[in-house]
Amino acid sequence: MHGGNHWGGSLEIVDQNDNQKSRELSEWDKASLHSQQHLHHHHLDETQQSWLLGPPEKKKKKYVDLGCILLSRKAFKWTLLSIAIAFVVIALPIIIVKTIPKHKAKPPPPDNYTVALQKALLFFNAQKSGKLPKSNGISWRGNSGLNDGSDLSDVKGGLVGGYYDAGDNTKFHFPMSYAMTMLSWSLIEYSHKYEAIGEYDHVRDLIKWGTDYLLLTFNSTATKINQIHAQVGGSQNGTSEPDDHYCWTRPEDMDYRRPVQTIQAGPDLAGEMAAALAAASIVFRDNSAYSKKLIKGAKTVFDFARDGSKRGTYSRGKPYIEPYYNSSGYYDEYMWGAAWLYYATGNNSYISLATNPGLPKHSRAFFMTPDNIVLNWDNKLPAAMLLLTRFRIFLNPGYPYEDMLRMYHNTTTLTMCSYLQQFHVFNWTKGGMIELNHGKAQPLQYMANAAFLASLFVDYLNATDVPGITCGPSFISLDQLRNFSTSQVDYILGKNPLKMSYVVGFGNKFPRHVHHRGASIPKDNKKYSCTGGFKWRDTKNPNPHNITGAMVGGPDKFDKFRDVRGNYSYTEPTLAGNAGLVAALASLTTTAGYGIDKNTMFTAVPPLYPQSPPPPAPWKP
Repeated sequence: MHGGNHWGGSLEIVDQNDNQKSRELSEWDKASLHSQQHLHHHHLDETQQSWLLGPPEKKKKKYVDLGCILLSRKAFKWTLLSIAIAFVVIALPIIIVKTIPKHKAKPPPPDNYTVALQKALLFFNAQKSGKLPKSNGISWRGNSGLNDGSDLSDVKGGLVGGYYDAGDNTKFHFPMSYAMTMLSWSLIEYSHKYEAIGEYDHVRDLIKWGTDYLLLTFNSTATKINQIHAQVGGSQNGTSEPDDHYCWTRPEDMDYRRPVQTIQAGPDLAGEMAAALAAASIVFRDNSAYSKKLIKGAKTVFDFARDGSKRGTYSRGKPYIEPYYNSSGYYDEYMWGAAWLYYATGNNSYISLATNPGLPKHSRAFFMTPDNIVLNWDNKLPAAMLLLTRFRIFLNPGYPYEDMLRMYHNTTTLTMCSYLQQFHVFNWTKGGMIELNHGKAQPLQYMANAAFLASLFVDYLNATDVPGITCGPSFISLDQLRNFSTSQVDYILGKNPLKMSYVVGFGNKFPRHVHHRGASIPKDNKKYSCTGGFKWRDTKNPNPHNITGAMVGGPDKFDKFRDVRGNYSYTEPTLAGNAGLVAALASLTTTAGYGIDKNTMFTAVPPLYPQSPPPPAPWKP
């Protein structure tokens, strides 16, 4: 049987030799097939695979086209995840903080000194004379004294304004000037504290109310004057004529004659007025026009004080003045006024006068008698020497002032030592009150002044890293000296045997029968005559108005106090006394931190040493 060509081709006859070749090829194909089967059962390494298969085919990446950039999906996912995490960690908390209602943390409560200071300043609002601003804040006070000095030919508009001195309606210009100096001093040293407790503008307004009035009391536009109006109102002892002491009348209801006391000589009053105006000019240095006006007035009135033909105390032979604010001398006011004028003007003639050996010689400044080392409205020696010690501590001027300044500094240190109980210079009551006025009436004003001086001296030394003072063989730390100040002010505020605050309105227990005409008569739209007000003076009922912030005269040397209106020694406040209290409280409050303003006092003081010459011009070839 013959095989046919099933694919449609021609039928060929094959030779045997061809068959042999065919068989050999068939055997080779079997071997090749076997080899291929073997490769299927044994994996090739990568090199072999590359020979046979070529390079492996890469897996294609997927991309996201963002228009301006082509980004892999993996990177895109990580980017989105990072943004989400950043939003949760950073943005979300910020959004929450911004949207949640804000609750500001309450500031720390003010300390007792701050509370008392804010009240003590209100006393000056209650003592204002003249046309009161609506913002005065004392509801039971109104316009008064609008006709004061109206019969004077040299004062246009009269002597309207200023402050009543105490519980009467008299304007004593000597203690009024001293009070303005003390307020200005405390504000210059502690302006940051007044600002922090919201009283900076208030105390400036009080100072300006006083200095505006003082500028009316003499011809402040002139360079030379021959008189000063020293007092408005008052009385003569032993008379029953209607006047400020005999009558018990509100200031708003005064209808009796109020004579003006005019002096043609008075270095003490003029020196104190110069100090007040000069100190205030530093306070108002941001108001150039007013500051210059104050300086001009201070120079004019100080020239009056230094006029050799006008020497003699301002109160001598003045029955309306001498029994009340009699001056013991005027060389302390020379030192005091000259120091303030130097700081206000930078004129070396004033510091030369303040350090002239004749002043401490005539004023007996270095005698260290108890009367000379106690600051009050009459004696400025300890304050003047401390003010000049400030000059030495911070500016160290050297020759030609150093010898006298060093003596002032040493005397100031000894004065501070004398205030400490352990040295037995002054008597002390069992309750812890220093007797700076020989155990006489109205001791608190002297205590407050001493507390201020000691506290301020501590701040001066702290500012220069001096750890204390030497009192004989004893080293006294600044803490010990500060403790004196705090102990006396604390006594005034209620830390005493009677547990009574002697500042009206501070604490729960304070005097209710203050010797004060305006506060003791109700505001009932009735006008009481000179003697018609006696029923309010003599009643045992408390005053209808608390004269907030008034520091009364204080207890006796046995720590006893009688809250009776009729005894002014216990219950009458004064302008000068409250000024010292304000200064002491400002120095002690820590609500607004510690320390003083070292530089403002010296704003007008010129450089004490020659300035370094300017560097030479750059060399040019």
